[in-house]
Amino acid sequence: MVRRAKRTTRNRTAMSAGYQIAPAYVKRKIPYYEFLSEENLVRLEDQADWIIQEVGLEFREDPVALEIWKEAGADVKGTRVRAPKGMIRELCKTAPSEFVQHSRNPARSVLIGGDNLVCTTVYGPPFVRDLEGGRRYGTIEDLRKFVKLTYMLPSLHHGGHVPCEPCDVPVSHRHLDIVYSHMKYSDKPFFGSITEMSRAQDSVDMAKILYGEDYMQDHCVIMGNVNTNSPLLVDRVVTEAIRVYCGAGQGMVVAPFILGGAMGPVTTAASIAQAFAEAMMCGAFTQLVKPGAPFVLGNFLSSMSLKSGAPTFGMPEPIMSNFVIGQLARRLGVPLRCGGSLTASKIADAQAAAESADSMMSTVLGGANIVVHAAGWLEGGLCAGYEKLIIDADRLGAYQVMIDGLPMDDNGVGKTAYDDVEPGGHFLGSNHTMKNYETAYYDAVMSDSESFEQWEEDGSKDTRRRAYERWNQLLKDYEDQKPELDADKDGALLDFMARRKMDIEERWY
Repeated sequence: MVRRAKRTTRNRTAMSAGYQIAPAYVKRKIPYYEFLSEENLVRLEDQADWIIQEVGLEFREDPVALEIWKEAGADVKGTRVRAPKGMIRELCKTAPSEFVQHSRNPARSVLIGGDNLVCTTVYGPPFVRDLEGGRRYGTIEDLRKFVKLTYMLPSLHHGGHVPCEPCDVPVSHRHLDIVYSHMKYSDKPFFGSITEMSRAQDSVDMAKILYGEDYMQDHCVIMGNVNTNSPLLVDRVVTEAIRVYCGAGQGMVVAPFILGGAMGPVTTAASIAQAFAEAMMCGAFTQLVKPGAPFVLGNFLSSMSLKSGAPTFGMPEPIMSNFVIGQLARRLGVPLRCGGSLTASKIADAQAAAESADSMMSTVLGGANIVVHAAGWLEGGLCAGYEKLIIDADRLGAYQVMIDGLPMDDNGVGKTAYDDVEPGGHFLGSNHTMKNYETAYYDAVMSDSESFEQWEEDGSKDTRRRAYERWNQLLKDYEDQKPELDADKDGALLDFMARRKMDIEERWY
């Protein structure tokens, strides 16, 4: 019997080829999914404007932020900030609708906004999980592995920041090791730290070493990614991070993290309006700090079980919110960030697949420009899964083929396809087929489409086992493909980190 080559060999070859030719980001060529009518979009915008004008947002613990709002003409009473109708939208007009985040490898720079899609990994879990090691606290070695894997996966365009918390490094020093890991082990763009103002400043200072202070005057090379403290509270973590990053001409992503019925109203439309109001206020603040600073409006709306209080993912309500927030962001004229392959499942199982697929589909069709948590998310964000990262990245590749659109040129419609194929014949060996052989269909690396007999002969492996073997192989392949960091810059970064660790008291909380 004629046998096809085993998938392990073929997929490894495809991975290597894909890595070499993969674009730094994806250009969207299909329409957006328009979920709400004009009338209902206006109603949501009016509700958001009403919240800003009549209810207001709290800006606490940062007197500098309150002074900035007062000087801009906002109504500031204590720590409550209200703005007259139209003021916030007018301020947001100076935020670019599209901007480049530059990488140290120019070929890896990403264009955020417009019709572009940029995918990044899971952000922030304290735990990690793999098939053999089980669930455990993340370490700095785990974080480095995730950075390396993200570098090797062509459907992930951006390194994110904390694919897992390195819990074996003191909290007060942790940000230095995280930022350095992105700079050392990858040449894709990344986020910096935001948890304290000094940590944000350290991130920007390290970027100055890597890119040069003069270069950063006119180029965005690092961004922060923050959440408001919903409902309607913007704490100093947000405003101080904005002042550091945007003050240096760098970018800021602001995403209200709302569990409907807890941090927002239980009705989905009301939570969308609240999230839009919070994000717009923060966007306006970025422009008060520095007009023209890159800003990305974020949305992370989740439903919850009203019986237990547990967050739920992949449900219809947050899926609808992704569609709607995409429409609102385009009307405002700013880039959009949404969540990606989200699930409450503890392992990469059928629940994880279904919830992640539904979440990611709405994110893609809704028009997100940068997708955080696009791969690796488990357990409601508490755990980063090695196998989940690989499985998600494979499906991301499929989504990215879809948004690249359907080629409709002469080759696409098959002008020459029938030149050497008679009626009742077949196209398997035709010139048209051979011409398109390597690019006609997406090769899903993690899907096993072989016969039952071949699958059984190869070990009867399920998806998690195949993903486990793949990420281990990718880490081995990384050693031959890893990016080199300039020795002088590497030394300067290590010296900066050593001095800062001497200055900062070691704390584990």
